[in-house]
Amino acid sequence: MARKTIRNIPQQRAVMPVQPPDIRAHNFEEVALGFDQDAAILESERCLVCPKPACVDACPVKIDIPGFITSILSHNYREAYDIMTDATLLPAVCGRVCPQEDQCEGVCPVGVKFEPVAIGRLERWLGDRAISENWHTDSYIGSGPFKIGIVGSGPAGMACAADLAKAGCDVTVFEALHEPGGVLRYGIPEFRLPNEVVDAEIGNLAKLGIKIICNTLVGRLFTIEQMIEEMGFHAVFIGSGAGTPKFMDIPGENLNGVLSANELLTRCNLMHAGQFPDYDTPLQIGRRVAVIGSGNTAMDAMRVALRLGAKEVHCIYRRTDAECPARLEELHHAQEEGVDFHWLSAPVEILGNDDSRVRALRCIRMELGEPDSSGRRRPIPVPDSEFEFQADTVVYAIGTSPNPILGQTSGLKLDARGYIETDDDLATSLAGVYAGGDIVTGAATVILAMGAGRKAAQSIRDYLAIRDTNSVYSAAQEGLEGTVFGIDQAERNFSPVRLH
Repeated sequence: MARKTIRNIPQQRAVMPVQPPDIRAHNFEEVALGFDQDAAILESERCLVCPKPACVDACPVKIDIPGFITSILSHNYREAYDIMTDATLLPAVCGRVCPQEDQCEGVCPVGVKFEPVAIGRLERWLGDRAISENWHTDSYIGSGPFKIGIVGSGPAGMACAADLAKAGCDVTVFEALHEPGGVLRYGIPEFRLPNEVVDAEIGNLAKLGIKIICNTLVGRLFTIEQMIEEMGFHAVFIGSGAGTPKFMDIPGENLNGVLSANELLTRCNLMHAGQFPDYDTPLQIGRRVAVIGSGNTAMDAMRVALRLGAKEVHCIYRRTDAECPARLEELHHAQEEGVDFHWLSAPVEILGNDDSRVRALRCIRMELGEPDSSGRRRPIPVPDSEFEFQADTVVYAIGTSPNPILGQTSGLKLDARGYIETDDDLATSLAGVYAGGDIVTGAATVILAMGAGRKAAQSIRDYLAIRDTNSVYSAAQEGLEGTVFGIDQAERNFSPVRLH
């Protein structure tokens, strides 16, 4: 077979169908409908199967992308799934919500001349096929003596739990809410990530023997120290995310009708507010909704508001669309659905009526100055440019902070912002306790959180001296060649000691 080159591959991406904007803006069914098998094969043909694939290095969980695509081309779909799930047990989730354009697809050499290979869409197709055919990954390692506690059932916690369960550990995940999934469950609307997909892929984790205990708020029912000292956990991973919303401290934030995007999305995604009165979670957002911010969470909030019956939805953002932090696809979908974007605008006051309800939002025009520490041009208020428009609800989507409970109830060292401080191996200030994801870095993406969970799992295996193929056959470290009493010198400082 002729070697693949940029000249002999299909030049155009396979088309993925979507719901028409005028229909999807009024339902919670999935917008993107996914590839069929023919489209998946066609898109796989576009992969050059690079001998040194940059896409793998750009993936936070290091999926063997050329490997699973090659298996798709050979029609070995189960083999492709097994290759993929060496790195992630959430392919149908990641294929939907990861920003592949900034990661694996962003470094695809096909993208130099054409659109890059649609790696995320292939991942989603394979994950969906696995769900429909009830595939799952088994652990072939017998259960060992180590008991691991995971705080939080979001992407970081689940990635860590999966790798440790595969290593034979007895893993228990504690979730504060009444259903598992973390931000996958409460933070992402069903039209982007259906709950049945989350259920199926978390179900696969349970098949590895992972126990998930919901309605358990660590830091209130018991502390991190108690998990180590009294509950018998040999190590703990904290992946509790950063779910405390931020506000701007402008006049009017205490009015009825002001809420965070976290509250709006949680009440809709997890508590079924869109199905009132079948579910007793009313959410009366009114006819006119203003959302402050333009990240992915803001896009979700605006599109949810449309589906909840708002007639006008406005986005308020102090920079331009060029600086918009949301994925381009999400911005495009919101524009198609009728969201009204107010670029170079910043709120200065929320106005209320005699009943202490929101009636309008007052904003000021901005202009862009010199770049700030983020590298983006700094927004500067334009004098005498204030304007206002009517609004019944104002939603804040300008970022989040860590929940302070763990920091208040444990001896964990925190940084100046209140996030858990870790070293390069994600070890915290408490021996045997590791942390990763948004609770360490601040709000980031699902796949970066999963990458942190996998890194922490490796650090926990090293801490507990669990030998696997990655350590047994790793290259000798500089200055540590040879063995002592048959033990690789690179492993000689890992000796678990339990003091009772």
